[in-house]
Amino acid sequence: MQKTTQEIHESPGFKRLVRDRWMVSTILTICLFVLYYGFILLIAYNKPFMGQRVGEITTLGIPMAVGVIILAWILTCVYVAWANRSHDAHAGRLRDSIKH
Repeated sequence: MQKTTQEIHESPGFKRLVRDRWMVSTILTICLFVLYYGFILLIAYNKPFMGQRVGEITTLGIPMAVGVIILAWILTCVYVAWANRSHDAHAGRLRDSIKH
């Protein structure tokens, strides 16, 4: 017997799937905003700190900017790994339960 859309939306498995996705997405989005806006605010309000020399030519701001980009990639990788490992498996189980 096929389930209706209403039954699927009200099922605990579907609610858990949606809740988990929103929780992970929200946490990672907040981390990314803190990372980006923290960097921008640091540039805006603490120029002497960002202007410290790290080498002969490079200032501290350059490696920090590279770090921001790398950390953004890492956050993306965390989401993809979570989605592949947990979210997709749970969605597959839910989809299989709908078919039967």
